[in-house]
Formats: sequence, C-alpha cells, structure tokens
Amino acid sequence: MSASQTTTEHDKIRNWVKARNGRPARVKGAKKGGILRIDFGRPEETLEEISWEEFFRIFDENELAFLYQEKTESGDKSWFTKFVSRH
Repeated sequence: MSASQTTTEHDKIRNWVKARNGRPARVKGAKKGGILRIDFGRPEETLEEISWEEFFRIFDENELAFLYQEKTESGDKSWFTKFVSRH
C-alpha cells in the first residue's frame, strides 16, 4: 500500500498541484467561501478556478490540511488528494 502524507504548507501544496498540471478550484455555488477542489483539467462544470490567494484563504479559515499521495502502489504518479480537518 502506498503511503499518504498530510501537510498545511502552502508551498508544498502548490508545488504538488503544479507538478500534476492542476489548478486551485472550488465547487460553484457552495456557501461559506466554497468547497475546495483541485482541478486537473478534466471537464467538470461544477468547478470554478480560483486564485492561489483565495484558495489558501479558504484553506486556512476552515483549518484544513491537504492529504495527498506522491505515488500509487504500482509506483506511478498519484493524483490522490483529500481535504481533511487539521484537528
């Protein structure tokens, strides 16, 4: 099983996302700042791209942490992410 890691470091998150050609996004119409997602370019009409500043503002206000995986069990690059509580 491939290990997941958790971070709250903005630069680490930004670099991981950019290395996978992702962009910060949120769910359209979500209340209270939005529900964060990473948009990897697959057509998803429910997402709207946001700036990194807006992304990290929502991330910090909601006390989130970024759960991610570098590689899959087979050793390929992983795109697995999840936003979890810091507590």
